[in-house]
Amino acid sequence: MASTLLLALVFVIDLIAFGLAVAAEQRRSTAAVANDGNESYCVYDKDIATGLGVGSFLFLLLSQILIMVASRCLCCGKAMRPSGSRAWAIVLFITCWVFFFIAEVCLLLGSVRNAYHTKYKNLLNNPPTCATLRKGVFGAGAAFVFLTAIVSELFYVSYSKANELQANHGRDTGVRMGNI
Repeated sequence: MASTLLLALVFVIDLIAFGLAVAAEQRRSTAAVANDGNESYCVYDKDIATGLGVGSFLFLLLSQILIMVASRCLCCGKAMRPSGSRAWAIVLFITCWVFFFIAEVCLLLGSVRNAYHTKYKNLLNNPPTCATLRKGVFGAGAAFVFLTAIVSELFYVSYSKANELQANHGRDTGVRMGNI
Protein backbone atom coordinates (compact mmCIF):
# COMPACT_ATOMS: atom_id res chain seq x y z
CA MET A 1 0.00 0.00 0.00
CA ALA A 2 2.79 2.42 0.91
CA SER A 3 4.68 1.60 -2.28
CA THR A 4 1.55 2.33 -4.35
CA LEU A 5 1.20 5.73 -2.69
CA LEU A 6 4.88 6.44 -3.26
CA LEU A 7 4.59 5.52 -6.95
CA ALA A 8 1.52 7.72 -7.32
CA LEU A 9 3.26 10.65 -5.60
CA VAL A 10 6.38 10.24 -7.72
CA PHE A 11 4.22 10.02 -10.86
CA VAL A 12 2.44 13.28 -10.02
CA ILE A 13 5.75 15.04 -9.26
CA ASP A 14 7.25 13.76 -12.54
CA LEU A 15 4.14 14.89 -14.40
CA ILE A 16 4.55 18.40 -12.95
CA ALA A 17 8.24 18.42 -13.91
CA PHE A 18 7.37 17.33 -17.44
CA GLY A 19 4.67 19.99 -17.77
CA LEU A 20 7.02 22.72 -16.55
CA ALA A 21 9.72 21.62 -19.01
CA VAL A 22 7.27 21.68 -21.92
CA ALA A 23 6.02 25.11 -20.83
CA ALA A 24 9.62 26.35 -20.61
CA GLU A 25 10.23 25.20 -24.19
CA GLN A 26 7.18 27.10 -25.38
CA ARG A 27 8.08 30.28 -23.46
CA ARG A 28 11.76 30.62 -24.37
CA SER A 29 13.07 34.18 -24.48
CA THR A 30 13.23 35.90 -27.82
CA ALA A 31 15.21 38.98 -28.77
CA ALA A 32 14.92 41.75 -31.29
CA VAL A 33 17.41 44.38 -32.40
CA ALA A 34 16.36 47.94 -31.60
CA ASN A 35 17.93 51.12 -32.92
CA ASP A 36 18.35 54.26 -30.86
CA GLY A 37 19.89 56.87 -33.08
CA ASN A 38 23.24 55.45 -34.16
CA GLU A 39 23.28 52.68 -31.49
CA SER A 40 21.85 49.17 -31.89
CA TYR A 41 21.01 46.97 -28.93
CA CYS A 42 19.05 43.84 -28.05
CA VAL A 43 15.59 43.94 -26.52
CA TYR A 44 14.45 40.72 -24.78
CA ASP A 45 10.93 39.73 -23.86
CA LYS A 46 9.93 38.52 -20.39
CA ASP A 47 12.04 35.74 -18.93
CA ILE A 48 9.44 33.19 -17.80
CA ALA A 49 11.13 30.10 -19.23
CA THR A 50 14.04 30.33 -16.78
CA GLY A 51 11.72 30.01 -13.80
CA LEU A 52 9.81 27.18 -15.44
CA GLY A 53 13.06 25.35 -16.23
CA VAL A 54 14.34 25.72 -12.67
CA GLY A 55 10.97 24.55 -11.34
CA SER A 56 11.12 21.47 -13.54
CA PHE A 57 14.70 20.86 -12.39
CA LEU A 58 13.63 20.98 -8.72
CA PHE A 59 10.55 18.78 -9.17
CA LEU A 60 12.58 16.14 -11.00
CA LEU A 61 15.21 16.30 -8.26
CA LEU A 62 12.51 15.81 -5.61
CA SER A 63 11.15 12.82 -7.51
CA GLN A 64 14.58 11.22 -7.76
CA ILE A 65 15.25 11.81 -4.05
CA LEU A 66 11.96 10.13 -3.10
CA ILE A 67 12.67 7.06 -5.23
CA MET A 68 16.25 6.75 -3.95
CA VAL A 69 15.26 7.18 -0.29
CA ALA A 70 12.50 4.59 -0.67
CA SER A 71 14.87 2.10 -2.32
CA ARG A 72 17.79 3.05 -0.08
CA CYS A 73 19.69 3.94 -3.25
CA LEU A 74 20.03 0.21 -3.98
CA CYS A 75 23.27 0.01 -2.00
CA CYS A 76 22.12 0.52 1.59
CA GLY A 77 19.83 -1.86 3.39
CA LYS A 78 19.39 -5.61 3.06
CA ALA A 79 20.63 -7.42 -0.01
CA MET A 80 18.13 -8.34 -2.69
CA ARG A 81 17.47 -11.98 -3.45
CA PRO A 82 19.07 -13.33 -6.66
CA SER A 83 16.41 -13.25 -9.35
CA GLY A 84 15.48 -11.68 -12.63
CA SER A 85 13.87 -8.81 -10.73
CA ARG A 86 17.20 -8.03 -9.07
CA ALA A 87 18.97 -7.95 -12.42
CA TRP A 88 16.30 -5.66 -13.86
CA ALA A 89 16.44 -3.45 -10.77
CA ILE A 90 20.19 -2.97 -11.21
CA VAL A 91 19.92 -2.23 -14.95
CA LEU A 92 17.01 0.16 -14.42
CA PHE A 93 18.83 1.85 -11.51
CA ILE A 94 21.79 2.70 -13.75
CA THR A 95 19.53 3.75 -16.64
CA CYS A 96 17.45 5.91 -14.31
CA TRP A 97 20.53 7.79 -13.11
CA VAL A 98 21.81 8.32 -16.67
CA PHE A 99 18.45 9.70 -17.86
CA PHE A 100 18.13 11.80 -14.69
CA PHE A 101 21.57 13.33 -15.20
CA ILE A 102 20.87 14.19 -18.84
CA ALA A 103 17.48 15.73 -17.97
CA GLU A 104 18.94 17.80 -15.15
CA VAL A 105 21.79 19.07 -17.34
CA CYS A 106 19.38 20.06 -20.12
CA LEU A 107 17.06 21.86 -17.70
CA LEU A 108 19.81 23.61 -15.75
CA LEU A 109 21.89 24.70 -18.73
CA GLY A 110 18.75 25.70 -20.62
CA SER A 111 17.66 27.86 -17.71
CA VAL A 112 21.07 29.47 -17.36
CA ARG A 113 21.40 30.11 -21.07
CA ASN A 114 17.84 31.45 -21.31
CA ALA A 115 18.54 33.89 -18.48
CA TYR A 116 21.66 35.21 -20.23
CA HIS A 117 20.83 38.49 -21.91
CA THR A 118 23.53 40.37 -23.74
CA LYS A 119 23.92 44.04 -22.91
CA TYR A 120 26.08 44.60 -25.95
CA LYS A 121 25.62 47.88 -27.79
CA ASN A 122 27.00 48.43 -31.22
CA LEU A 123 28.06 51.94 -32.12
CA LEU A 124 28.72 50.97 -35.72
CA ASN A 125 26.09 50.23 -38.32
CA ASN A 126 26.33 46.45 -37.75
CA PRO A 127 23.45 45.02 -35.72
CA PRO A 128 24.48 43.13 -32.55
CA THR A 129 24.04 39.39 -32.22
CA CYS A 130 21.38 38.79 -29.60
CA ALA A 131 22.10 35.59 -27.72
CA THR A 132 19.05 33.36 -27.17
CA LEU A 133 18.53 29.77 -26.19
CA ARG A 134 18.42 27.25 -29.03
CA LYS A 135 15.10 25.71 -29.79
CA GLY A 136 14.76 22.22 -28.34
CA VAL A 137 16.94 22.40 -25.21
CA PHE A 138 13.99 22.42 -22.83
CA GLY A 139 12.25 19.95 -25.17
CA ALA A 140 15.16 17.53 -24.78
CA GLY A 141 14.97 18.08 -21.03
CA ALA A 142 11.24 17.29 -21.11
CA ALA A 143 11.88 14.11 -23.10
CA PHE A 144 14.45 12.93 -20.59
CA VAL A 145 12.15 13.88 -17.69
CA PHE A 146 9.58 11.58 -19.29
CA LEU A 147 12.11 8.77 -19.74
CA THR A 148 13.38 9.23 -16.17
CA ALA A 149 9.81 9.02 -14.88
CA ILE A 150 9.13 5.74 -16.70
CA VAL A 151 12.44 4.12 -15.79
CA SER A 152 12.33 5.20 -12.13
CA GLU A 153 8.82 3.75 -11.74
CA LEU A 154 9.94 0.48 -13.37
CA PHE A 155 13.05 0.46 -11.19
CA TYR A 156 11.04 0.78 -8.00
CA VAL A 157 8.63 -1.98 -9.06
CA SER A 158 11.56 -4.32 -9.86
CA TYR A 159 13.27 -3.37 -6.62
CA SER A 160 10.11 -4.13 -4.65
CA LYS A 161 9.67 -7.50 -6.39
CA ALA A 162 13.28 -8.44 -5.66
CA ASN A 163 12.82 -7.67 -1.97
CA GLU A 164 9.51 -9.53 -1.68
CA LEU A 165 10.71 -12.82 -3.17
CA GLN A 166 11.18 -15.72 -0.78
CA ALA A 167 14.59 -17.32 -0.50
CA ASN A 168 14.89 -20.48 -2.56
CA HIS A 169 16.70 -23.12 -0.52
CA GLY A 170 16.14 -25.88 -3.11
CA ARG A 171 19.63 -25.42 -4.55
CA ASP A 172 21.34 -25.07 -1.17
CA THR A 173 24.73 -26.79 -1.34
CA GLY A 174 25.45 -26.55 2.36
CA VAL A 175 27.45 -29.19 4.26
CA ARG A 176 25.56 -32.49 4.55
CA MET A 177 26.43 -34.61 7.58
CA GLY A 178 24.16 -37.61 6.84
CA ASN A 179 26.76 -39.78 5.03
CA ILE A 180 29.46 -39.73 7.65
